[in-house]
Parts: sequence; C-alpha cells; structure tokens
Amino acid sequence: MKHFSRQSTNLYLNPNSRSGKGALIWRDLENILRERNIKYQTFFTEYKGHAVKLSASITASIPEDSQIKLIAVGGDGTIQEVLSGVKDISRVIFGYIPTGSGNDFCRSMKLPQDPMKALELILSDKRPHLMDVPHISCGSSSSRFAISCGIGFDAAVCHEVGVTPMKKVLNKIGLGKLVYLFVALKQLLFLKPSSMTLLMDDNKKEEFSKVYFTAIMNQKYEGGGFKFCPDASPSDGYLDVIVVDSLSKPKVICCLPTAFFGKHTHFNGIHIFRCKKIDIHSEARLAVHKDGESAGLLHDFSVCMEPKQINMIS
Repeated sequence: MKHFSRQSTNLYLNPNSRSGKGALIWRDLENILRERNIKYQTFFTEYKGHAVKLSASITASIPEDSQIKLIAVGGDGTIQEVLSGVKDISRVIFGYIPTGSGNDFCRSMKLPQDPMKALELILSDKRPHLMDVPHISCGSSSSRFAISCGIGFDAAVCHEVGVTPMKKVLNKIGLGKLVYLFVALKQLLFLKPSSMTLLMDDNKKEEFSKVYFTAIMNQKYEGGGFKFCPDASPSDGYLDVIVVDSLSKPKVICCLPTAFFGKHTHFNGIHIFRCKKIDIHSEARLAVHKDGESAGLLHDFSVCMEPKQINMIS
C-alpha cells in the first residue's frame, strides 16, 4: 500500500471543528489527496474522547522496527486526544492540519495555519523534529497534552469558550479569536483568587495566597494567542510554569493585552518557573484544562514530561 511516505498513515478528522467548517475543509483536502493518488486511512471522530480510543486502537500493535504516521485534522483539542491514545509516542510521526479557531499549536510550532499549506508540508515528507509531550494526572485519570494545561482563570475561560454560542457566531465572520478576550474579561469580573501550592521536581516548594491562575506550558502560546511563557520551548525537556498572583483585577486587565506580545512578565505578581515535574494543590476547587479541553474541577493534579519525545512534522 502506498502512503505519504514509507510509514503507515492515518488521519484523525474532527468534522465539527470550527463550528462545523472542519468537514468542509476536509472535502478540499481530500480532493488534493485523490488527485495525487495518495492512499491513506481516515477516521472520523464522533464524540468527545473518540480520537483517544481510535489512536489507542491503531497504535496498539505497531511492530518494534517500524513507525506509523498519525495526522490530526481539527483543533488543538484533537491533537490532545490523538496524543493521549498513542501507546508509544517514539514510534509515531505526528502531523497536524489545523481546522480549528484557536491554533495556538501552529503559532508555537511555526506551522502553516492554512490547511492546504499544512497538507503540502506533510506531503513534502520533510524530516520530522523531536517534540516534548507532557503528561497530566488528575486523580485516577491521566492523559497527554501538546500545548498547555492550567488551573483557575485560564481554565475557566477555556471551559466557557467551549460552550458559548458566541464562538460559533464569531467563527462564521472570521473573528473567532476574539471570543477568548470577551470571555476572559467576563471571567475576571467574577473570579475569586485562591491559595495555591506548587511542588516542582519534588524539592522546590512555592506557596501563593491569591492566585488567579497557574498554567503549565509546553509551548509559548495558549488561549488564542496569549504568549504566557515567552521562553517556552517544545523540545528542551522542560515545562514552563506561569503563576499570576496577588494582582488587583484592574492590573490584571491591563496586563492581559500585553501577554499577546509576551510583555506581561515585567509586572509584579507574574512568576515564571521551569521544571520537569510539578504537583499543584489549590485551596479552592477550580477549573482545570488540558489544551483547552476540560479536565474537571479539581484541588490537585500533577504534570510531568514524558521520557520519550515524538517525531513532529514541522
């Protein structure tokens, strides 16, 4: 069977990404694949978490001396699900075709945000680069993510963005990114900061009294373009952590726009750390997210870097 390259190739498509435009974008992509007589397997996700099961099934029996190519076609959440299902990430060559509205993964990885250009990059069979993959544990459940996870304000924003009708309206007129800013301002009005304790690499303990949010970053961007950890690298083996603590709400509002350019780190109350492992405890039960997808309301969770990296087409 002929594939994009010598490896077996599987595409995971979320047809509901970008408020249903994902299916339309896929039609154009499929036409290109057919015109070039390229063979592949396509798996359509039908519900939340479906890509995890599909990915697990496909990668369960990869021979030791071979690799498989997985292509996620959707939004940032699709990436998170596909990676979470992979049995052994070192045997995977991973590609991404964006059809979502956030596209923080593309920003950080400097990938084409245009789906057709992203497909061309994959078809070019360019040599992949190694990428770190973090692992988040929330009680008895665990998963991987590619961009970031967080607790507090940023997670509450992600939760609301995922369900607000405003996102569909703005997506239709090409302004989907603005929904993050609107929801962020709304959440700030009602958010109550919480006491939080961070234990990094099992020996560095930091305590904060009025935390708005803590984000653990594998990439520079999250939340539709906020450059929360400007020095984060997806291939250095480290997690970058930002804690926003003890700022007044007016100052947070002033600080947020500067985060689009990574200039917020100069504000007092913004703390940046680097580690390979982190355990977080929040006094209050707060929203937690992983690549913008809800991980529930939690007091505690842990994040560590997977010992192996994944081959990323970039």
